[in-house]
Amino acid sequence: MSTLGISANRLELLQVASAVAQEKNIDKEIVLGAIEEAIQKAAGLRYGAENDIRAKLNPVTGEMELKRVITVVAEVENESAEIDLASAKLDNPDAEIGTTFETPLPPIEFGRVQSQMAKQVIMQKVREAERARQFIEYKDRLGEIINGIVKRVEYGHIIVDLGRAEGVIRREQTLPRENVKNGDRIRAYIYDVREEQRGSQIFLSRSHPQFMAALFTQEVPEVYEGIIEIVAVARDPGSRAKIAVRTNDGSIDPVGACVGMRGSRVQAVVNELQGERIDIIPWNDDAATFIVSALQPAEVSKVVMDEEESRIEVVVPDDQLSLAIGRRGQNVRLASQLSGWAIDIMNEEQESERRQKEYKERSELFMEALDVDEMIVQLLISESFETLEEVAYVAPEELSSIEGFDEETAVELQTRAREFLEKQAVAMDEERKAAGVEDAVLEIEGVTLPMAVVFGKNDVKTVEDVAGLIPDDLRGYNEMKDGERIHEDGILENFGLSADTAQAMIMQARVTAGWIDASALEVAEEEVEEAVADVKDENAVLTAEDVFGS
Repeated sequence: MSTLGISANRLELLQVASAVAQEKNIDKEIVLGAIEEAIQKAAGLRYGAENDIRAKLNPVTGEMELKRVITVVAEVENESAEIDLASAKLDNPDAEIGTTFETPLPPIEFGRVQSQMAKQVIMQKVREAERARQFIEYKDRLGEIINGIVKRVEYGHIIVDLGRAEGVIRREQTLPRENVKNGDRIRAYIYDVREEQRGSQIFLSRSHPQFMAALFTQEVPEVYEGIIEIVAVARDPGSRAKIAVRTNDGSIDPVGACVGMRGSRVQAVVNELQGERIDIIPWNDDAATFIVSALQPAEVSKVVMDEEESRIEVVVPDDQLSLAIGRRGQNVRLASQLSGWAIDIMNEEQESERRQKEYKERSELFMEALDVDEMIVQLLISESFETLEEVAYVAPEELSSIEGFDEETAVELQTRAREFLEKQAVAMDEERKAAGVEDAVLEIEGVTLPMAVVFGKNDVKTVEDVAGLIPDDLRGYNEMKDGERIHEDGILENFGLSADTAQAMIMQARVTAGWIDASALEVAEEEVEEAVADVKDENAVLTAEDVFGS
């Protein structure tokens, strides 16, 4: 048996500590500290665990000192490690509460149990230090591309040997139809590092949008040097992607630089991503111009923008409709993700039919409500009056300034419009009550009387009913079934609610119903804002699936 339990040669002990530290890439002091703790625990078995035993290893000579420590306390609870002040002063008149006395102990001889415990303690401490080192090292490398070797594949998850650590590419972060086997070299993007009980977890991805951005950074010197900026990336991993680039240097073509001579630069990225087709789009601060470019190769006839809702209506020639939408909505979905706008595509015939239908409905409503002929209605519509509310409540001068109108005509039109709206409101309110929709529903911010009537027709009659909905129930949504895009209508779809407005209605209903309190609502709003910011950082768009499904 050895007096040190590891090696009778003190210098050899230091050499072992140095070798372990170098192999595991951790500080030698951590290994020496682990040895000291192991000796302390082993000595506790020899002298009794109730004793406060300290071990000190000389980092130069390898000599180990064992000492029993006794602390001066006001009230003794452990006689083996504590002493009262009166007794302590007999040996040391200067003693006070907190003073410690150290008594040297002879070196211990390690038996099988002590040796096993010492080894376990050392191994545990070394593992903890190695995990801490891995976490710090790879946390600092977030957003980088890393090379590794496939160690094994488990249920579609790829375990990657990174040298001093292991990373994992989860199934959903792999490229579809990409086959890898043990021993293959692989490149991936570090998108998350977490410190967990079993050690640092390094999460890698080959489908992340920023993996493509990082690949272009490696392949295109102008991107690496910051001359060209990658503004946004949208991917359908393994199939197709769109990337937006810009530069402040007027002498450089950002698209051409990313493509490279004879496509060499972009082809290197395509090869790494298993043939994923990449459209490189020049960024433009004008959203309409940029979206038109993002929908290439389709040609666009015109666009109609709703900046408040970040939604754009794109009209294309009849023969360009399928090209603009893309296979299973891929082209428009990627353009939507890239731009951050919800995009509605229609051909010229559909757009013409829609405009004619809207004009007819508006004309009939104006003629009925205002009791005027078609010529007056045409004048109002030509001056961009779209609703009765606009006619009823605009400044009278806006109406009287229309050619052929005078002040008296303007006042009469507004009077008729208001009377019609008031009668309509009374009728709607009676319809709401007949449907059983409670008054409290109208107190939800954003809920109008017409909405309440529609709620009643859809059996949504109480605040609790509204609280139990989700935004998709109100706005409608798209999903893919058997390769086709199927649209499910929302209760309030015709009112053009944004996702934020729908969510706000539902959350307020939950507060009113007592499901959550107002403070929780404020926290939820902050979390939503942070989540939206994170999503935008990754160049994804929350409304994309609302347009063409997942």
